[in-house]
Amino acid sequence: MRLHISHTTTYLFSQPALHGLQRLRLKPKDTHGQTIREWNMHFHGARIEVEYEDQHHNATTLVSLEPGAQEVSVTCNGLVDTSDKVGVIGFHTGHMPLWSFVRPTPLTRAGLRVRALASSVPANRSEPLEYLHALSVSVRAAMEYLPGMTDSETSAEQALAAGHGVCQDQAQVFISAGRLAGIPMRYVGGYLMMNDRIEQDAGHGWAEAHIEGLGWVGFDVSNGISPDERYVRVASGCDYREAAPITGISTGGGEISLHVAVKVREGAAEQGQQLQQQQQ
Repeated sequence: MRLHISHTTTYLFSQPALHGLQRLRLKPKDTHGQTIREWNMHFHGARIEVEYEDQHHNATTLVSLEPGAQEVSVTCNGLVDTSDKVGVIGFHTGHMPLWSFVRPTPLTRAGLRVRALASSVPANRSEPLEYLHALSVSVRAAMEYLPGMTDSETSAEQALAAGHGVCQDQAQVFISAGRLAGIPMRYVGGYLMMNDRIEQDAGHGWAEAHIEGLGWVGFDVSNGISPDERYVRVASGCDYREAAPITGISTGGGEISLHVAVKVREGAAEQGQQLQQQQQ
């Protein structure tokens, strides 16, 4: 499947910004099941300082805000060819050892509620895939998908206690519980082509578990499936914070409002070129 992706993030400042830096993880890479055909990034009110790969091999771009800017936008357009690999990404590579994906982070540290949920699912170490699918079902049953009730600083324990959240919350609860069974787990941020609409308010998030003999395998708790050809991986990390599409700091600027527009659909090269020209 060929997917066309358009993603625009706009920051509006009530006063001129004095200084700001943003770290962007918005550029997907070729991996098992996906090939990047085109990917372009355009900036308004900001400029590129450096591009590098972070500790998880995510393509990362550091940009600085133009002094005095009151509107900053980052627009990505791309074409990605995908195929269904039933969620299997492959064996581990990268700078981070596997044991680092078992340790808790501030967003995934298991409290009493996560521990109770994990213990309610029998852990069969000889059949980790069976256990993880059962855990995914339990997490989804315990948490209603409800936007606007959590934010990027909400931990897995807090989201589970509230009983609701969005895809990143469900993924982090799943990660937190899976690590209690000694399974290396990581968070993945990217895009999902939905069957009922093209325009979306944000990207998508899911989890991956490292299974002996298979490598990393994806689990989308929110939809109760493993990622297929409708998914595009962009960044991964030990939790959402390490895979967030945009993080940064700024001084001045007053009040800040954020607007995100994402479109994911089947596309052809010609469509991608036309949309790229429109953005220019």
